[in-house]
Amino acid sequence: MKFKRKELDPAGFQMAPMIDIVFLLLSFFIITWKWSNDETELDISLPTTAEGAEAIRTSAGEKIINIREDGTVIVDKKPLTLDELYEKMKNLAALYKNQPIRLRVDRKTESQHLIDVISTCNKAGIWNVSFVTLKPQPEEN
Repeated sequence: MKFKRKELDPAGFQMAPMIDIVFLLLSFFIITWKWSNDETELDISLPTTAEGAEAIRTSAGEKIINIREDGTVIVDKKPLTLDELYEKMKNLAALYKNQPIRLRVDRKTESQHLIDVISTCNKAGIWNVSFVTLKPQPEEN
């Protein structure tokens, strides 16, 4: 008995799944880019670093705390009291053991405001705190 072998057509390139993947990647990059720019307060005048200081790389998932000149603490675009900041940091510390925190402090802020925020973070169990500064601008002659 002779069996007929039916040969299958070669599989073609499927365009629909490729378009789906491209749109998923595009939406991922747009969302992460938007999320990284949400935390910066535009009315904070950052101090400059010393010459020769190395830049700290930002890490994924870090929380940014902005401290304005008048001592107002801004997190996630909302002004918070120190008690509210404590609760927020306590919840973060409970979720993530080594939660990184970035402090963006206005250069004219009194040091007491900065000390209060660092103490609040420390009380809440956050130890991984760093500062955001600007690179020094070259002097023009």
